[in-house]
Amino acid sequence: MQLNRNGHEPLRRTGALLALMILLGGCGSGQGQQAGPPPAPEVATVTIEPQQVELTTELPGRTSPYLVAEIRPQVNGIIKKRLFKEGSDVKAGQLLYQIDPAPFQVALASAKASLGKAQANLPSIRLKAERYKELLADKAVSKQDHDDAVAAMGQAKAEIEYWKAQVEAAKINLGYTKVTAPISGRIGKSNVTDGALVTAYQPMSLATIQQLNPIYVDVTQSSAELLRLKRNMEAGRLSANSKNGRQVCILLEDGNLCPAPGTLQFRDVTIDQSTGSFTLRIVVPNPNHLLLPGMFVRAAVQEGIAEKAILVPQQGVSRTPKGDPFALVVDKDGKVQQQTLTLNRAMGDKWLVSSGLSAGDRVIVEGMMKVRPGAVVKAVAWEGPKAAAADKSKLPPAEAK
Repeated sequence: MQLNRNGHEPLRRTGALLALMILLGGCGSGQGQQAGPPPAPEVATVTIEPQQVELTTELPGRTSPYLVAEIRPQVNGIIKKRLFKEGSDVKAGQLLYQIDPAPFQVALASAKASLGKAQANLPSIRLKAERYKELLADKAVSKQDHDDAVAAMGQAKAEIEYWKAQVEAAKINLGYTKVTAPISGRIGKSNVTDGALVTAYQPMSLATIQQLNPIYVDVTQSSAELLRLKRNMEAGRLSANSKNGRQVCILLEDGNLCPAPGTLQFRDVTIDQSTGSFTLRIVVPNPNHLLLPGMFVRAAVQEGIAEKAILVPQQGVSRTPKGDPFALVVDKDGKVQQQTLTLNRAMGDKWLVSSGLSAGDRVIVEGMMKVRPGAVVKAVAWEGPKAAAADKSKLPPAEAK
């Protein structure tokens, strides 16, 4: 072997030989060993357990006063005095307006005078009729004279009754000059002022009183919803709640809950032909006048009790390109199966499932993106959003984000 000028050729060959031996040794050590199958992906599942659920539906509606009274005069006259404060609460029988009573006092006095005159004439007419009766027996007077005397006495009695009625009418009209509140409630603005001329039963009301405690809430429900509810009741999927079935929760315009629940009073028996809906009337306690007439509210009306309802977290339900809902279920062999669902409604963060799932099914709620139907997976119990939030709160602020 010849050396180069620097004498480095043997060193290069020795290094190459060592590298070759190391390479051959590495290959030999791997012979007879094969890589194992990848581990099954881990997914979080929820086991379906039927439970009793109270079903409600939210319906839009508006409030209306429990009682309404439009105040109108019952006699003609001049308003002498308004005796209430606008916007205040009034009691039944409270004096609201005073109409000038002078003309009606005169009419009452005149009717009483006429009654007294008629009563004063009656004794002499009665005595005359009695004398004519005695004289008729002796044929001292004609029968015609006796009949005229009896008729005059009857006419005098009738005149007395007439004037008695006139006195009562005058008293009533005099009483109508005091305009009082027919109901208790809150009175609005006055449409007339002192000195205004009013007429009996005029179209314009003097003021309006509305009773606000309790208050009505009128909501509408479609006839299709009513038919669906009846079919569910007949099929046994729902049962009536005899204890709280008539209680209704009221949601205000700002989304807050009304302090006191209402009571369903009745369902209307007539369907509105233009909307295909009917009215439900709810009575709601309103001691603080939180609800005012005309407000828009929503009422959570109870439909019934589902004894064996199936609820599944919304994150465990996906949809096909056509929009059909489905869920991935882990069977007893640990394989993923796709189940087509029929959803009834959303209840909080869960779906109420009508069909497609049964008791004991393990629905995948986490890890759906890394599995396909037919794949073998390792199922673990889902801890839920509360546990995940608790774990996240233990992390440093930078990692929690």
